[in-house]
Amino acid sequence: MQDEDDSDERPSKSERKRQSSDLQALGEALIDLSQSELDALPLPDNLRDAVELARRITAHGGLYRQKQYIGKLMRKIDAEPIRAALSAKRDRERVAALRFRKLEHWRERLIAEGPAALDALIAETQTQVDVPGLSRLIHQAQRERRTEQPPKASRELFRALRELLDNSNL
Repeated sequence: MQDEDDSDERPSKSERKRQSSDLQALGEALIDLSQSELDALPLPDNLRDAVELARRITAHGGLYRQKQYIGKLMRKIDAEPIRAALSAKRDRERVAALRFRKLEHWRERLIAEGPAALDALIAETQTQVDVPGLSRLIHQAQRERRTEQPPKASRELFRALRELLDNSNL
């Protein structure tokens, strides 16, 4: 009777393999981090050394074995802080991508609609806006599009929008 209770509490072999694969994938994600991001993580020295070595290995078989070794090391530590740090990094990247898309949307809208879109931007940001400066950039960007010139004013408009949206906290 005691043996049956113990076997119910242990994870199955399939569950252990899934956990092992998840930890190895998490360890492999460490290889792709920048050096500053890796330095910011609370990693044991042997795992940090293994990740740095994996970055230098170019042979496919050697890299495969090194990733296996990293997975083995991952099974011996608490992976939650690493998981949380990688999740936070993904969240920051997602927010940055959303912000970029918003800036792109406003730039395209300003170039397409002109003054009407500028009024909508002013209403949404509710901050002090350099209307003549933005109007000039919008007009130049529209002219660049019509004449198929390089998008110099369009880039300047993007920078101005980025500064404006940074100041308005949108």
